Amino acid sequence: MDTGVIVRVFEQEDWAEVWPIVREVVRAADTFTYDPAMSETEARHGWIEPGDASGLTVVAVTEHGRVVGTAKMGRNRPGPGAHVATASFMVAADTRGRGVGRHLCGYALDWARRNGYAGVQFNAVAASNLSAVHLYESLGFTVVGTVPGAFEHPTLGRVGLHVMYCDFASA
Repeated sequence: MDTGVIVRVFEQEDWAEVWPIVREVVRAADTFTYDPAMSETEARHGWIEPGDASGLTVVAVTEHGRVVGTAKMGRNRPGPGAHVATASFMVAADTRGRGVGRHLCGYALDWARRNGYAGVQFNAVAASNLSAVHLYESLGFTVVGTVPGAFEHPTLGRVGLHVMYCDFASA
């Protein structure tokens, strides 16, 4: 694990470093269900959360101040589903495999627990994203279902989308 990375709350001036990461991940179209043609304005509007118990955006920063990843977390659904959180993570390509995603996911799990959520649900994890699936499983998530062929991967064709859940009561 990269111990030189800290996770902190997103600040508006971070967007200049967050946007290239978001753009890179979204345009690759191999892990996220976001439109690869999404504009910077659309990305910013969709990624930045209010910064309270209903939602938060964070960044992973190296000891040299470089933003190498970002996460957003919040309520999975409103109303009767508001007791379950969700989160999404993006890591710069040149820093993947160094523990940045683990730091971000750990932060999201801690945030959800601190804010009284019963667990965290991921709604759309591409089954082909094996490193993410293994990471989430190592942190207590289970695949509770897979929608066959629900994700159009650019090279693999249609692959499944996992719904994954970490239940805090059983963790």
